[in-house]
Amino acid sequence: MPSPFFSIVTPVYQPPTDVLRSMIESVRAQTFQDWELILVDDASPDPQVLATLRGAAASDPRITVVARPENGHIVAASNDGVRAASGEFIVLVDHDDLITPRALQLMHAAIQAEPEADYLYSDEDKIDVNGRRYDTFRKPDWSPERLRGQMYTSHLSVYRTELVRDVGGFRDGYDGSQDHDLALRVSERARRVVHVPEVLYHWRVVQGSAAGDSEAKPYAWLAGQRAVQDQLDRLGIEGTVHRGQVPGTYVVQRRLDPSVRVSVIIPTRGSGGLVWGRRRVFVVEAVRSLLARGGHDNLEIVVVHDTATPLTVLEELEALGAADLRLVPYDQPFNFSEKCNLGVTASYGDVVVLLNDDIEIESDDFLAQLCGPLAESDVGMTGTRLLFADTTVQHAGLVLDRRDMVHAFAGRRNDDPGPFAALLVNRETSGLTAACVALRRETFERVGGFSERLPANFNDVDLSLKIGNEGLRQVWVANAVAFHFESQTRVPVVHDWERDLVLQRWHLPEQDRYLPFLKPVPSRTRRRSTMLVTSADPARRRRRWRSR
Repeated sequence: MPSPFFSIVTPVYQPPTDVLRSMIESVRAQTFQDWELILVDDASPDPQVLATLRGAAASDPRITVVARPENGHIVAASNDGVRAASGEFIVLVDHDDLITPRALQLMHAAIQAEPEADYLYSDEDKIDVNGRRYDTFRKPDWSPERLRGQMYTSHLSVYRTELVRDVGGFRDGYDGSQDHDLALRVSERARRVVHVPEVLYHWRVVQGSAAGDSEAKPYAWLAGQRAVQDQLDRLGIEGTVHRGQVPGTYVVQRRLDPSVRVSVIIPTRGSGGLVWGRRRVFVVEAVRSLLARGGHDNLEIVVVHDTATPLTVLEELEALGAADLRLVPYDQPFNFSEKCNLGVTASYGDVVVLLNDDIEIESDDFLAQLCGPLAESDVGMTGTRLLFADTTVQHAGLVLDRRDMVHAFAGRRNDDPGPFAALLVNRETSGLTAACVALRRETFERVGGFSERLPANFNDVDLSLKIGNEGLRQVWVANAVAFHFESQTRVPVVHDWERDLVLQRWHLPEQDRYLPFLKPVPSRTRRRSTMLVTSADPARRRRRWRSR
């Protein structure tokens, strides 16, 4: 008898039998029929559970029951299912959940379209005891940084069987986060990880389940922390994993090699203004905060200043005592892109940080957190959590699609976890505001730096798209925090031709790849995000771009 295409593996322990039967029927209702269902009973105390399983197997030859003689918990039961699987791909389904009728059909179609797919995952929602569906999670495309921050791929997950066995299956000691650990290990070897953007899985909310209460299984959080730390250690990533603000989330504290030379480029005209009731010179306070909280000694600071900048401002900068401060004059009409390009040309660092003059760094060890991910060769640019003066979110990545180009989550409270913890974890994003970003010099030069055709707005949108076009990831770093006193140095003016130039050059998707559930919103959030104006320096408040 030929092997099936899919082996659905379901460890079973003491579920309500009506719920168990519903799960089995959701498999039998599949429009794609080339499957086997392996039900592993982990010595459930209620004999009706095993009887229900055997009844299902008697009615359908595609169903196999493995009865464990003693309870071994979910890792042992899952591995029994993996050993029994004969299909080319393993599909993981929990004993109390449901898959949609076309789940396997759509997964099969995705594999046919991507023959090198070794790991696939879909969107999901939750279902309550009354059958009500809610909390739909429209997931990002493949996001390895986010997977370190949370097990976002979760349900429905499909793995190439051979690869699951090659990595050793599920590991003992990771119960509760065994699926997260497996996803991390498989993704390191997978040729392709594919997101199927359809809800194919209904995660049932019952008493004591993680679907209904993220604190229901505290041991799972600890196991997940170990799983993520293990990945850092395997990949040689310098960092320590801590548990995040809510169960199931994790924060990676990066370490930056002291030998890495970091060049911070700050364009300015030496403007001042009121912040928190006190007058300040923005560039002076930006540099002061960098020296106080940057946390990295191998540093040069390049200030590109208009020739009209007051001499007293330049003297204040020199008096701050930076070990390597370079003042570069700029005598042309305002062009933010040109000023940044000039600053990079004048610098010598391995890593370039672009910093608006109206930034004040808030978190300690800032440069290590911002620049650390760049040690991974497939990371092209990183950006920070930026806050307005009132501590609400100004920037948490960009949403780039055909509807608009906006700041994600602008105007939200800083303590808001965001939908699906999007404001708590480091994650991939379609773009970043250049008000504060880091990238390798080689990457900046490869894509041609900023487009000087866009002197004020959208030049960083374009830079982001060019970096993405190189196949490089862009990572928003949740735990690198700075204030951005947006529009303090210049009144923003956004022209239609600037937006049109970006849209003509780039074919943006219907939905953002990484935050597909976000939609533009009105009021302050819309004003500050849809316009994408992020004050840059003397004259910058909008999004910037650039051409090669």
